[in-house]
Amino acid sequence: MPRGQKKPKEGDFIAIQSYKHDGSLHRIWRDTMVLKNNENSLIGCNNHTLVTEDDGRHWVTREPALVYFHKHYWFNVVAMIRDDGIAYYCNLASPYVLDKEALKYIDYDLDVKVFPDGRRKLLDVDEYLAFSKKWDYGPEIDRILKKNVRIIVDWIDNQKGPFSKEFIAIWYERYLTLSRQRK
Repeated sequence: MPRGQKKPKEGDFIAIQSYKHDGSLHRIWRDTMVLKNNENSLIGCNNHTLVTEDDGRHWVTREPALVYFHKHYWFNVVAMIRDDGIAYYCNLASPYVLDKEALKYIDYDLDVKVFPDGRRKLLDVDEYLAFSKKWDYGPEIDRILKKNVRIIVDWIDNQKGPFSKEFIAIWYERYLTLSRQRK
């Protein structure tokens, strides 16, 4: 973050912007409450947040979702808190940058979805292959993303980080507390 610029703190709201490899804007989440922001990671929560797609379509998220971003991993994790349990959506993506405008990252198409019953599925492989060829991701990005898929699977299997029940309980309770204080 540039010098002299205020770092978003707990309780602040930020936008999240997802880009494609060619630099085009992919998706924007308007309001995400910051729960933790340090030199390596950002944890936030959005709830009924306006999302804008690259084609101008708008939609609103249906449930509270904790978001986890890290500066050293090529993925981010969205933990959707649903009545039937926690569902996860893991975007294979560049490490994030945070500037005065938004938290930003490059989306690399591949996603890992984890269902509330623990089943998981790798999504959008065809999209990844098509864009990899179109925008020439190259062997280095391919290697990095495959390595990070293995890291995600290890975290899921071992309930590490955002995949642990404790993580969800602590950070969702923090979100509820901050939300009550704002009223």
